[in-house]
Formats: sequence, structure tokens, C-alpha cells
Amino acid sequence: MTQSKLTLANKPKDESISSANEFLSPSPPSYEEATAGANAICYKDAEMFTQFSWDDRNIRRVFIRKVYSILMIQLLVTLTVVSFCTFCEPVKDYIHSNPGWYWASYAVFFITYLVLSCCSALRRKFPWNLILLAIFTISLSYMTGMLSSFYNTKSVVLCLGITAAVCLLVTLCSFQIKFDITSYQGVLFVFCMVMFISGLVLALVLPFNDVPWLDVTYAVLGAILFTLFLMFDTQLLMGNKRYTMSPEEYVFATLNIYMDIIYIFSFFLQIFGTKRDQSTG
Repeated sequence: MTQSKLTLANKPKDESISSANEFLSPSPPSYEEATAGANAICYKDAEMFTQFSWDDRNIRRVFIRKVYSILMIQLLVTLTVVSFCTFCEPVKDYIHSNPGWYWASYAVFFITYLVLSCCSALRRKFPWNLILLAIFTISLSYMTGMLSSFYNTKSVVLCLGITAAVCLLVTLCSFQIKFDITSYQGVLFVFCMVMFISGLVLALVLPFNDVPWLDVTYAVLGAILFTLFLMFDTQLLMGNKRYTMSPEEYVFATLNIYMDIIYIFSFFLQIFGTKRDQSTG
């Protein structure tokens, strides 16, 4: 079969070769051709997995480098917003006196998250995917900054350091260990649903102010859950486990890892943070 293909390739073009080439399967496109822009052919996930080999280390390196480059920019934006909301008194007073901006940012966050999660064609289309991701990052950064403004500045700095250390450790472990957490997505889904229902019940029926230890217990479980999600999403990004992520989904991969880190920081604030009305500065 290989010899016949080489023979056909070496012969001059004529009608017989044209008819023979019609029965040959087309060669798979390169990664650059598949992501060349709006006029490129849109491939489904199943086709991407069959046509792109994750054994190609160059494709994997480019994909991981792109995801973490965007992620670093997102984290820098969030860190800047949190710093202004925590250390700048005029900014802090403004956001406390205008809570409507929080709910507006929450609405923007929710809408952009649904669009990026559900519209696969839009999140793969440059530059709209990056524009939506930037709006999502700014809205979630404002929400995180407002949450941090209610805590002691020392507590915020402490939780930032703990979050950075935990995320770095989890990322390194995800790249090194052989344990495949992507095979346990059902367990993570059940854990997530239990946390969601428990949060609704505790918020409506049993306020945290009446039983303080419930707040810490729920925050500890939430931090564990999203630490596992961070490991799960990192192994999806690596592409050498049971489940992998398409190279086209760099925006979706960045979105998931960024949200994991923000939620881990928020839960650490509930665990280690000290409210401003309980302590000065």
C-alpha cells in the first residue's frame, strides 16, 4: 500500500491519477491550518482527537505555553484590582458605598461564563474569544477585590501567599504524579453537587453567624474541592491522561484554571481571613 502511494506521488499528473486520488483519504490539516482564522474549517472535538496526535510534543508545548501565558495576565489583573481594593482607602470606600457595581459585575461574570462555556464556536473564534475572556476576567477581578476589601490587609496578603503556594504545588504534582484524576470526574461532580446543595441549605436555613464553625467547615471542603478541580483541569491540559483537551480550547482551559485559583483564594479568605470589624488595618 505504501509502495503504491509513493508510485502515484512520483508519476506525472493525469486523469488516471486524479481518479485514483479521489479514493485516497485526505491528509489531516496542521494545527496552524485548523486555527488560521474565521475562514478555516471548524472541526469537532472528536475529529480533532483523531487527526491531531497528542504524542507530538511541540503541539502540546505550544498549547500549554499559550494557556499559562494568558493565565499569568489574568492573575496579574486580579492581583492589581485586589491590591487597589485592599490598600487604597478611597477605592475601598467607594466600592463599599456602591454595592450595585458588585451585582452588575456578577451579572457580567455569569453571562460571559455561560457564553464561553456553551458557545464552542465563539470561544474558538479570534479575537472574540479573547475579548470575552478579558471582560470575564475584569468582572471576576472586581468581585474578588470587593470581597477582599472586607478583610484585614494582613489576612489578604497571607491568603494570597497560601493560594500561590498551594496552586504551584498542585500544578507541579499534576505534571509529575502518575495518578489520573481525570478518570474520577463523576466523583468530582457528585462532590460539587453536594457542596452546592449544602451551601443553599446553610445560607437559607442555618445562617453561619449562629454556628461559626460551619463557615470554616464549608470553606475547608470548598478549598479541597477546587484544589482537586485545579489538578483535574491541569491534567486535562497536559493531554497524557485518559481524558485530554483539544488544542483549540486554550480559552476554555484558561477559563477553568483561572476560576479554580480564584475560588481557592476565596475559600482561604473564609478560613484564615479576619474581618475588618474584628481587627484594625
